[in-house]
Amino acid sequence: MKRFVEGKDRTQGVLLPEFLDDYVAEDNPVRAIDVFVDELDLRGLGFEGVVPEETGRPAYHPATMLKIYVYGYVNQVQSSRRLERETVRNVEMMWLTGRLTPDFKTIADFRKDNGPAIRSACRQFVALCRSLNLFAHAMVAIDGSRFKAVNSRDRSFSRGSIQRRMEQVEASIERYLSALETADRQEGEVAEAKSARLKDKIATLRERMRKYKALEAAVHAAPDKQISLTDPDARSMATSGKDTGMVGYNVQAVVDAQHHLIVAHEVTNIGNDRSQLSTMARQAQEATGVSDLTAIADRGYFKGEEILACEAAGVTPLVPMPLTSTAKADGRFGKQDFVYDAGEDVYRCPAGEKMTWRYSNVEAGRKLHNYWTTKCVACTLKPKCTPAKERRVKRWEHEAVLDAMQERLERAPRAMRTRRQTAEHPFGTSRRGWARPTSGCAPSKRSARR
Repeated sequence: MKRFVEGKDRTQGVLLPEFLDDYVAEDNPVRAIDVFVDELDLRGLGFEGVVPEETGRPAYHPATMLKIYVYGYVNQVQSSRRLERETVRNVEMMWLTGRLTPDFKTIADFRKDNGPAIRSACRQFVALCRSLNLFAHAMVAIDGSRFKAVNSRDRSFSRGSIQRRMEQVEASIERYLSALETADRQEGEVAEAKSARLKDKIATLRERMRKYKALEAAVHAAPDKQISLTDPDARSMATSGKDTGMVGYNVQAVVDAQHHLIVAHEVTNIGNDRSQLSTMARQAQEATGVSDLTAIADRGYFKGEEILACEAAGVTPLVPMPLTSTAKADGRFGKQDFVYDAGEDVYRCPAGEKMTWRYSNVEAGRKLHNYWTTKCVACTLKPKCTPAKERRVKRWEHEAVLDAMQERLERAPRAMRTRRQTAEHPFGTSRRGWARPTSGCAPSKRSARR
């Protein structure tokens, strides 16, 4: 093999062994992991086993295990079995652990037993970023992504689904009973074998019906009228497809707009984002140390009470208002076509008439003011306005907060583009890494192109 670069003989001894440190460059990220973990107060963060037991087999130090876990997170290696393989073949992992090779169960148990402590270590990383002034931009974007649970849809039950399954079982029993009655009128070995099979199927279905009835009672007793058998805290969530859904979790993330770092996150089993805005914004305030924060989110987070709570906490929200009224779709004027005059406390309709306050009422815990005018009957624009006697407009008592937010959005036309580039960046990066054939399953990221 002349005229090629030749490797060394595998059986050739080396007089002066090379240092393992020579294989890890000075700017390798694994060195940052090593320094970061070594500087943590693992006992103060709540890690188990920091103080070794006096008896029994010596355990691995939590710092070593945490380094393995963080390295796997950075390199999209989630499986404990794959992490075990990396410790014996990956030079970076050998350098990081000092050539220690814990087995997969030790790695999995560390992750299982130290969940809150690992979360505290993540907060320490956010605190480090804050000390380096990486969160000085004072703008964050909030978004959520749905992650599939191990629990399948067949092992998730709600009031509607359990009722549908019981109806399906009853229909199957009726069908088999009819077939059994037909088989009983026939003679011969084939008919007898068929009757035996049908009786077994009917017995199986009746046993399943008994289980469903027991589950029905458990579903009605659950606070949210749902139960999942494999992952008890997972919940069924609707998706964009018709008559589709998934059982999983709604992962909320707050991302810094300047460096795209996740400053706060939360895993919930609530299928929508409407009640998450103020909670995540306050967590971002605490994590970044910035009290005067601007939080951008898509229209799925729009809820008057949440926006009001953000304002009270010192957070400036930017959330577009969804168009839920069917008036525009029917070719009529929408509420946005009626201009509110705060000085006179009246609405001005498209025809120029003043709609005055008539009375206030409470709906779903919200105090609403009702406005209308008596001149709708003779108005030439009435066919484009309302099919009723007069057009009525309802106004929430704190709607001025929503009006002010819409004005801020109009002055910041690129805010939603900033949100997409910021909040969806970490989810896209995770999907790109997890979509590799050797990296396991990717999360189900819902479309957020609003």
